[in-house]
Amino acid sequence: MPNGNNDFLITGIEGYTQEISRLVSMMNFARSVTVDSVKNLSPSQLDYLLDEKANSIGALLMHIASTDFFYRILSFEKRELTPEEDKAWAHASYLGEPAREHIKGHSIDYYLESLINERNKVLNLLKLVNDDWLYEEMPLWDNKPANNYFMWFHVFEDEINHRGQINLIRKRIPNDI
Repeated sequence: MPNGNNDFLITGIEGYTQEISRLVSMMNFARSVTVDSVKNLSPSQLDYLLDEKANSIGALLMHIASTDFFYRILSFEKRELTPEEDKAWAHASYLGEPAREHIKGHSIDYYLESLINERNKVLNLLKLVNDDWLYEEMPLWDNKPANNYFMWFHVFEDEINHRGQINLIRKRIPNDI
């Protein structure tokens, strides 16, 4: 996670290879801004829905954690999720009505713990690989070739996209919630 002094530097980080450090720098910054966007929200604010088709901030945070989980399994273990893993993360991964029904009533600490736990697993695994790993290819959407670099870029790009949704929702939460 960001250390405060180097948040705005895309640079080397002890324990990681050169290019992985740069990727981790970007992932860390994206995560720190996400956390800053939500850290003071109450459970009712985290559960707020703009309308009957919207996702809550809490659900979006769990989706971000589920994306770390999915791509960790795909890129490091080189496999798809088991049916049990898919079931455990389905509400967060697929969002929509199941997320609205099941992801609610939690404190911000619950969501932050999920984000931290999943990201720490990724960060620990990234210490075990080298820059060549970033360029290893495997099929992704519609069986098109993708490499690990793209997959982990997509993880924080997806987070940034959902943070935009989070910020929009946050601005629309009524003052009495």
